[in-house]
Amino acid sequence: MKHELDLSTPPSLPKRGLRVTPLGGLGEIGRNMTVFEHKGKLLIVDCGVLFPEENQPGINVILPDFSSIRGRLNDIEAIVLTHGHEDHIGGVPYLLRERKDIPVIGSELTLAFLSAKLEEHRIVPKLIEVEEGQRRTMGPFDLEFLAVNHSIPDGLAIAIRTEAGLVLHTGDFKMDQFPLDKRLTDLPGFARLGDEGVDLFLVDSTNAEVPGFTMTEEDIRPAIDAVFRTAPRRIIVSSFASHVHRIQQVIDAAVLNKRKVAFVGRSMVRNMGIAEKLGFLNIPKGVLVDAKALERMKDNQAVLICTGSQGEPMAALARMANREHTIQIGEGDTVLLASSLIPGNENSIYRVINGLTRWGANVVHKGNAKVHVSGHASAGELVYCYNLIEPKNVLPVHGEWRHLKANADLAIRTGVPADQVLIVEDGIVVDLVDGVAKVTGRVAAELVFVDGMTVGGEGADKALADRLQLSNDGAVTILGILDTDTGKLAEPVEFISRGFVHDSEWVAGATKAINDAMAVANKSSRVDGRAAEEIFTASVSRWMQRKYRRMPVITSVVVDA
Repeated sequence: MKHELDLSTPPSLPKRGLRVTPLGGLGEIGRNMTVFEHKGKLLIVDCGVLFPEENQPGINVILPDFSSIRGRLNDIEAIVLTHGHEDHIGGVPYLLRERKDIPVIGSELTLAFLSAKLEEHRIVPKLIEVEEGQRRTMGPFDLEFLAVNHSIPDGLAIAIRTEAGLVLHTGDFKMDQFPLDKRLTDLPGFARLGDEGVDLFLVDSTNAEVPGFTMTEEDIRPAIDAVFRTAPRRIIVSSFASHVHRIQQVIDAAVLNKRKVAFVGRSMVRNMGIAEKLGFLNIPKGVLVDAKALERMKDNQAVLICTGSQGEPMAALARMANREHTIQIGEGDTVLLASSLIPGNENSIYRVINGLTRWGANVVHKGNAKVHVSGHASAGELVYCYNLIEPKNVLPVHGEWRHLKANADLAIRTGVPADQVLIVEDGIVVDLVDGVAKVTGRVAAELVFVDGMTVGGEGADKALADRLQLSNDGAVTILGILDTDTGKLAEPVEFISRGFVHDSEWVAGATKAINDAMAVANKSSRVDGRAAEEIFTASVSRWMQRKYRRMPVITSVVVDA
C-alpha cells in the first residue's frame, strides 16, 4: 500500500497493459471521473462535478481537469455512467463541448437525467442505453453491466475486460436487502466475476469508516411516518433532486395521511417528472398538485418537496430561511431534511436550520431523528465484497483520504497483499501489467472552476483569491493627480473604500505613507504615472499590513495634471 506525491509524467504504457487514471473523486466527495487506457484507446467512467465550499465564493461547480486527455479526445471510445447523481454526470456537458459525438453509455434513468441536462447546454448527445446483465464492446474494452442499489434507482457496476485483465468498478453502491424498488445489488454476479479472476477492484470508500452494514431504506419509514402523523401545519421536505427513493417514501406518507404534494424548484420538478414518466416513481392520481394550488388548501393538507438540503444559498430551502422565497415559513410548519450532511457543508446547513427555526418551524434532520440512511456500503458490506471477489489488486475510490485509507485497511485485513492495495489521489497514474498494479506517474488533475459562463481560465485562481481577500479585508481605491514635469503630486490623494471602515487618522497615515514613498522615488528619477500607481499600491499595502494587520485589495489610479 503506497501513495506517491512527487511523481513525473508516466512512461509509455506497455502494449498489453491497462492504465487507470482517476481525474476526480479521490481525496474528495465529488467530481468523480476515471480514465482507462488500453491499446491506444480511452474509456471514461463517470464525469461529475464537485460543489464549491464557503471559501470558494462565486463558483458554480468544480470540474475534473480534462487537460491530460484534451489532446486525445478522438481516442475516447465512450463515457460510461454508473448512475445519475450530479457528482457522476454533472461534468458530462463540459466534456461533450470539446467533442460532441463521444458515445455516452448508461441506464435508462441515468441517461434521462443526463439528456435533460444536455438540453440546457444545447447538446444533442449520442446515447447508448444499457441495463444490468448486458455486455457491450467499445473498441478494446469489453463491458459488462451489473445491478447495484444506491440512493438513486438504476445504478450500475461496470466490469471492464481487456487483454490486460478484468477490472470491476462498483460505482456508488450498498447491499440493501430490502430495497424499495426490489432491485438487489448483484452479488451472484460479483461472485461470478471473482471466480473468473478480478485483477483490479475499484470500490466505493465513502462509508468505509462506518462499522457494520448500512441501514435499509425501509428503516427510516417509521420516522417519516411520525413526522406526517404529528405535523400540525405544512410539511416542507428538502432532498436531493435525484433522490427518487426518498421522494417515493415522502409521497407514500402523504397519501397515507391524506395530504397533497407539490414539487418546488426547477431541478426537482424536472427530475421527478422524468422518474414518474419512466416508472421509477409512483404518484397516485390526484396527489400531485401545482405549488400555487397548495395556497388554497388547509395547511394540514399540504406537503412541499424542494431542493436545498445542503444549505445551497440559491436553493429553495435557503431562500425560505432568508425570507426571500414566495413560500413563507411560519409557526407550526415542519421542515424535514431528508438527506445526508455532506462533509464541508455543515456550516451552510446549520445556518439554514437556524433560519428556519427562527421563523417558528420544527426542523427534523439526521441529527435529531432517523430520517436518512446512506446510499453507500459500510465496512461490513465492503469486507463481504472483498471475501466474495478476492481481487488481486485494490484501488479504493470515491472518498476523502480517511475513507480511502479505511477502505484499504479493510482490503488488507481480508488478505489482499498490502503492496497490491493502492491509495492514490487525483491525477496519480496506475498501470495494470501482467496482473500487477503499480503507480507509474502523475498527470494534471487541478480543480477547474465554472465561474458563471466561464470554465477554468488562467485567471480563475487569482480571481478567487481576490474575492476571498475582498470578503476579509475589503477594497481601497487611491486616486492621484501627477505633475509630470516635476514627478510630484499636484493635489492630495483621495481614497474610496468598500468593505473597510476608515477615519481621518487612517487617511492621514495612508497619505503620509504615499508622500514619503514618492519623495524617496523622486530622488532617483522623476516619477511617471505608471510608477506612481505602483508606489501608491505598495506603500499603502505595507503601511496597512504593519499598522492594521489588514490587506485590502488596493487599486491605484494616477492621471496627469
